[in-house]
Amino acid sequence: MAESAAQPSREVRIRKARMGDVEPVFTLVTTYSRLEILLPRSRADLYESLREFQVAEAGAAVVGCAALAIQWEGLAEIKSLAVTEAEQSRGIGRRLVGACLEEARGLGIGRVFALTTAPAFFERLGFARIEKADLPHKIWADCIRCPKFPDCDEEPLAIDL
Repeated sequence: MAESAAQPSREVRIRKARMGDVEPVFTLVTTYSRLEILLPRSRADLYESLREFQVAEAGAAVVGCAALAIQWEGLAEIKSLAVTEAEQSRGIGRRLVGACLEEARGLGIGRVFALTTAPAFFERLGFARIEKADLPHKIWADCIRCPKFPDCDEEPLAIDL
């Protein structure tokens, strides 16, 4: 896609989240949870899980986020993957997932999964569809908070590292 002169490309940097990122991450997650694309997360939850997050920063603005949540021995989940609408289709989501996978490798985690309504995105990154039954029951504890419970339309995908 050609970029217009009115909106020049901004360099985007992926980095670990910091305290000042909680509000923009909360805004991103809340925006997509209202559309029932992501699970809602409270500010308190974001503060507690801040070390799990990577953020995409363009200039001084946070334009994307993703979390790597360790679920079990050798198993982690990519959660709360979001990119602002204005910055979509620039590879930012792919880079956020890549940062999470690199962190998982560094921690010695052998498998990472995602529950998503956009399985094709994750498949392009090497994830494969799996059965929900293949995931530990502990993971489904988050499902009770989902507005779609019990009629989940998310697909589970995983990648072995």
